[in-house]
Amino acid sequence: MNRRLYKVILAGALAALPSAAAIQQPVKVRSGLVTGVASSDASIAVFKGIPYAAPPVGDLRWRAPRPPAAWQGVRKADQFSASCVQNIVTERKPWTFEFMAHGEISEDCLYLNIWTPAKSAAEKRPVFLWLYGGGNVEGSASVPVYDGENLAKKGLVVVTLNYRLGVFGFFTHPALTKESDTSGNYGILDQLAALQWVRDNIAAFGGDPARVTIAGQSAGASDAHTLVASPSAKGLFAGAIEESGSNIAATLRTLAEQEKDGVRFAEAKGAHSLADLRAISWKELMTPVTVAGSDAPLRFAPVVDGHLLPASPNEIFAQGRQNDVPELTGLNKDDLGGGVPHPDTTVEAFEKSVSQRFGDMSGAFLKLYPASSKEQAGLSQNESARDQMRTSMYLWALNRAKTAKTKAYTYYWDHTLPGPDADKYGAFHTSEVPYVFNSLAKSDRPVTDADRKIAEMMSSYWANFATTGDPNGKGLPHWPSVSEKPGMTMELGDKNAPIHVAGDKAKEEFFTEFFSKQQKAQRP
Repeated sequence: MNRRLYKVILAGALAALPSAAAIQQPVKVRSGLVTGVASSDASIAVFKGIPYAAPPVGDLRWRAPRPPAAWQGVRKADQFSASCVQNIVTERKPWTFEFMAHGEISEDCLYLNIWTPAKSAAEKRPVFLWLYGGGNVEGSASVPVYDGENLAKKGLVVVTLNYRLGVFGFFTHPALTKESDTSGNYGILDQLAALQWVRDNIAAFGGDPARVTIAGQSAGASDAHTLVASPSAKGLFAGAIEESGSNIAATLRTLAEQEKDGVRFAEAKGAHSLADLRAISWKELMTPVTVAGSDAPLRFAPVVDGHLLPASPNEIFAQGRQNDVPELTGLNKDDLGGGVPHPDTTVEAFEKSVSQRFGDMSGAFLKLYPASSKEQAGLSQNESARDQMRTSMYLWALNRAKTAKTKAYTYYWDHTLPGPDADKYGAFHTSEVPYVFNSLAKSDRPVTDADRKIAEMMSSYWANFATTGDPNGKGLPHWPSVSEKPGMTMELGDKNAPIHVAGDKAKEEFFTEFFSKQQKAQRP
């Protein structure tokens, strides 16, 4: 073979191979040098288990996160860290293995992971920072469907992070408040610390600290709302995505209200001081505490603390004091239940529930959602729940628009993820996530080419939004902003077009009146 022909063949063979990620390694961050590994696609480098804060253990339990300690030499970032302390459950249908946290748990858990397509630190690619769901009591940055490879292949630097959960992330107590002027919200402070780490270090991975989009689902979406509302987060991100997490009626407890539960919790554990509380093992702290007359355990969640969060997010939006960034938000068709009517729904039970929820508006409700038979009652229950959710989300967007200069985009996810009892669970809570990450391959479910096509579309919308603040792009059905098409939301999944926020105008008006009455009743 002559030399010229050999060179041509060699060049063609090399061109057919995936391009290797060429980000210069080791990468220098403020704490030291790190080296990652190639993802399954050689064009993407992944760095796992980078500390963004000091371990919150011992005297640092229930304190704002501190900077991580510096290290000598090169730190190998090739393994996920332990997840934050929680009860590990392998499966809880409809959430199968790929949706759950696995492996070790530890209080030493404040680490993040990065997937980067950059070939050099000078590329300044948009950054997508993910906040996991799980009710702020479960979740992990290493959940299989949160794999960032395919979003990174669309040009994003993807960051996933662990944050403290449950009693470790949100415990409130008067003694803690006295110690630091406030207590609780430690999990949100962890997220802030990760954002600050990204601001200071992500450029070394080819990311642009001026183009960070925070994104979360469920509790992660609520946390994203908190960050958008928090003055402490000013300038740390340029956009926000909230999946299954925007409604006009969202409320948070105040610090003073939740401190009472902190006192009850400490008393039940036999702790008489902060030193006592910090000396208790994490396993003992995980043992539930109930109060007299209730089977429900005490639960700690984000609070309006007067510092991180001066007021509830909806109030801050109404006052125009939020971090004004473009937002993309939506909900799933079956966020509140399965795709088929609940078998226990009877006409009598449905009408009793309607009376309890809607009071003097019950008659108007039943005209819109009749229940002359058990079958009809079940269908009306599902339909009304979906209309109520979409209307609440739309009212949230209208409230936002009164003070925001940036655009908002809303969606309604309608696609059923194939798998165990798909007909029963429908488009269940969290089912859009493997389509957003284009991570269906992390699942054993019987996905089809149609699923993969939807995942390609969804991940493209999300990547576009993280890049430009607008989900629209070449080859995608047009997604109008709320201001572009008032009264509409974008249906995504099986159908990809704008639809009315409720089944019809009368239903939208009914729920608008209902929420208005609720808000008036809540005002002092």
